[in-house]
Amino acid sequence: MIRIQDDMRKIKVIHVITRMDMGGSAQNTLLTCLGIDKDRHEVILVYGGSAESNMTDTERNAVAAQLAAARAMGVRCLILDTLVRRIDPLRDLRAAWSLWRLCRAEKPDILHTHTSKAGFLGRWAAWLARVPVIIHTPHGHVFFGHFSKAAARIFFLMEKLTALITHTLVALTRGEKKDYLSTRMCRPEKVAVIHSGVDVRRFGDIRVDADDKKASLGIKPGILVVGTVGWLLPIKGPEVLLEAMALVWREAEKDVALLYVGKGEMENNLRRRAREMGVSEKVCFAGWRDDIPEIMQIIDIFVFPSRNEGMGRVLVEAMAAKKPVIGTRVGGIPDLIIDGETGFLVPAGDAPAFSQRILWLLGDAGLRQRMGEKGGRRAKQFGIKEMNAKIARLYEDILFPLKASVGPHHTSVSMRSPGRIGK
Repeated sequence: MIRIQDDMRKIKVIHVITRMDMGGSAQNTLLTCLGIDKDRHEVILVYGGSAESNMTDTERNAVAAQLAAARAMGVRCLILDTLVRRIDPLRDLRAAWSLWRLCRAEKPDILHTHTSKAGFLGRWAAWLARVPVIIHTPHGHVFFGHFSKAAARIFFLMEKLTALITHTLVALTRGEKKDYLSTRMCRPEKVAVIHSGVDVRRFGDIRVDADDKKASLGIKPGILVVGTVGWLLPIKGPEVLLEAMALVWREAEKDVALLYVGKGEMENNLRRRAREMGVSEKVCFAGWRDDIPEIMQIIDIFVFPSRNEGMGRVLVEAMAAKKPVIGTRVGGIPDLIIDGETGFLVPAGDAPAFSQRILWLLGDAGLRQRMGEKGGRRAKQFGIKEMNAKIARLYEDILFPLKASVGPHHTSVSMRSPGRIGK
């Protein structure tokens, strides 16, 4: 364990993430920066330019508002333009150099990285700068489902090597931790399980005129809705849901709509496939939305067909909205869904299994309500306060393993204005 000598002052933490957008990993990182006790922690957030996210103006404005709120709460926000998601050797070297310089200048107690690219560059920069504690949250690993087997093997070896200089890996679920241990990426004592925090209050007591909301999306009033929220990418399996719904539409006695909320490279293919199947009028592509709590209210069954998932924060949001959920038995999803109680678990890629569970729920309104109620109670376990309390305890346990339980007095540390680094 690591000890810093003065546990009476603020703990300085630098968080590094490749991009800030409306994705789960970025939102989780931001919630960590916002929610942790500022009387005890000085927080710096470093993020890439995020141009690769191809955000709409609405998304960009939402992220800008979130960052403004973070700065107002004392979080220093620094943009590192050379930190990009794609592999770019020159930019990557410049980003690592900038992070090393930042660590040398700021002398943080902890460097906490998020996602693969920022995690690799940030951890090595911190190690070379002799940062006392290095923590990494992968937000779901990329060992399978994202790349070819050869590329995945390379990424795994890079992660295994970098784990040697990492004090703690933060897995979002027990399932994710199990993957790390089964692949022998690191020792068990190096992995902490801390769920991704969700603002469950936003999804609880929402009042929406369901027919008006459906009409605004082009969905006929009064019909049932099967919906999903997330990136339209191969790893998320959106085509499996469309295949499952094709089976549902053959057997369902009621008219049912399919709602996709999100965007991604598969959208055009999904639209074309829906036209080929002759079901375009039954499928709604809503794109990215900033009214997810309201949209959740018109979804009768929430489906999450991901092929690989660290946790699946949107499942918690759906449960907080008291919706029955159907997810795949992969990654951290089984940690969220209690099969047969709050929803159902099915094998990834199994469209017939999805269709069977969807049909079961469509035909039993009482079951939908009972599962939704149980899910609403379960969602409260994954709140933001619970996550930040665990993260703060992790920081304290590593830095002050012998500290008495009495809370320390704190000294004030001034915050500088936000800016850019690596120019």
